[in-house]
Amino acid sequence: MAEYDAIVIGAGIVGLSTAYYMKKLCPDHRIIVIDKMNAAGQGNTAKSAAMFRCFFYSTTNLRLVDTSVEFFKHVQEERGVDLKIRWTGYLWLFSEESYNQIKGVLDTMSRLGLQYRLYDEKELADRLGLRTRVTHDEEAKLMNLVDVYKGIFIPKAGSLDVDSLVKFYEAEFMKLGGEISYGTEVKSFVVEPRLPLGIPNEPYFWQESRVAGVITNKGAVKAKKTVVCVGAWASKLLDPIGIETHVKPIKRQIFCVKAKSEFLSKLLWTKGFNREGCMPFLILPKPKVYIKPALEEESFWLCYGDEFPRAYKLEEEPQPEENFYKYGIYQIVVKYLPQFRGATYSSAFAGLYAVNTIDRQPLIFEENDLIFAGGTSGSGIMKTDAIGRIVAALYAEKQYATLYGGKEFKIEELGLKKRKIEPEKFVI
Repeated sequence: MAEYDAIVIGAGIVGLSTAYYMKKLCPDHRIIVIDKMNAAGQGNTAKSAAMFRCFFYSTTNLRLVDTSVEFFKHVQEERGVDLKIRWTGYLWLFSEESYNQIKGVLDTMSRLGLQYRLYDEKELADRLGLRTRVTHDEEAKLMNLVDVYKGIFIPKAGSLDVDSLVKFYEAEFMKLGGEISYGTEVKSFVVEPRLPLGIPNEPYFWQESRVAGVITNKGAVKAKKTVVCVGAWASKLLDPIGIETHVKPIKRQIFCVKAKSEFLSKLLWTKGFNREGCMPFLILPKPKVYIKPALEEESFWLCYGDEFPRAYKLEEEPQPEENFYKYGIYQIVVKYLPQFRGATYSSAFAGLYAVNTIDRQPLIFEENDLIFAGGTSGSGIMKTDAIGRIVAALYAEKQYATLYGGKEFKIEELGLKKRKIEPEKFVI
C-alpha cells in the first residue's frame, strides 16, 4: 500500500494551488494529488467564467483577491507565463434607488484607496447604445426591470485563461517533485484509531480516530494528512464520515453569443473604457445578468446566478437549459441592449458553484487529520492563490500564512471555530 505525507484530493484550481504551496513549504514531504478526471482542471474549474475584480468592501475579500491577482500579474509579466489576462474592467449598472443605497459604501471604499469611475446614464447610452429607460415598457415592468441611473467602472478587474493558470500550478508542483494520479476516484476514506488495539471493526466511538488515507478505484493510499479540495462534491465525499462542510452545489449556466452582426461587433469592441479596447464586463442592474466580452472567440458570455427556487443539487454532468436563455436571460438583455435582438447562442455549458451557506466565503479547517478547503461560492479563481497559501500554512502547522506581497493572514479566520469574516457590502 502506497504511503505519503499528504494526499490532496482534487486537481482543480484550488487543489493544484494548494498542492504547489504545500510542496513549496515542505519540500521533503511526499505529496500526491489525485483526481477522478483524466487531466487537471477538468471539473467545474473548466466551466468558470474566470473573471476577477480587486474591488471589495470586505477586507477579507480584498486580501484574498488582491494578493492573488497581483501574483497572477507577476506570473505573466515577470515570469513570462502567458495567463491571457485581459484588463477589461467591470461596469456595474445601478438604478437610482440602488445607487443611493450603495453610495456610502463606495465613499468608504474610495477613502481606502480603491479606484472607480462613475458614468451617468447619457454617457452609458452614447458609448454602449444602452437603453437606460426601460420602465415605460410594459414587458419590462412585468419582468421587474429598472431604469439605469449610474454605471460604476472598476478598472482593476478583468479575466484570465483558467486552463493556463491550472497548467502553471500543475507544472510548478511537478517541478518540485510532486506526484499526480489522474483517473483516480476516491470511493471512501480510511479511518483508523490513533492507537490501534487490533480488535475487529475498530475504531469504536470510544477510540480517538483519524483519517488515514483513501480507498480509490486503484486501491488504498495512506497518508499522514488528507487534504480535500473537491468543490461541489464536498458533501458527497465527507458526509459519510460525519464531517460537515456547510457546502452545497448549485448550477450555473453560461450561454455564448457570437458577435456576428455589425451591431454586436461594434458593442464588443467599444472603445474608451479599457486598455483592451473592448466593452467591459457588464452587470445589468436588476436582475443582475452579466455579460462577459470573450475576445479570443469574438463573442459574449451571458449568465445569471439565480437563487430561489433553484435547487441545491449535485449533478455529475449539469446541462444548460434552453428556456433559461430563451425566456430568461435573452428577454432581459435585449431590453437594455437592443443589439442582441434576435441573437441565439452558438454554444452553452453549465457547471456548479460550491456555495458556503454560512457566509459565502472560503472554508479552511482541519479535523481528525483531514484538511478541508472549499465553499468558494463562485470566486475560487480570483482567490485561489491566497487559498492555496493558507491551506499550505495550515498543513505546515503555522498560525499565519504569508500571502503574495508579504501580507500575513491568520489561518483560523477562515476556519469554523474562530471564524472572523468581515461582511461584504458590495455584492453582485
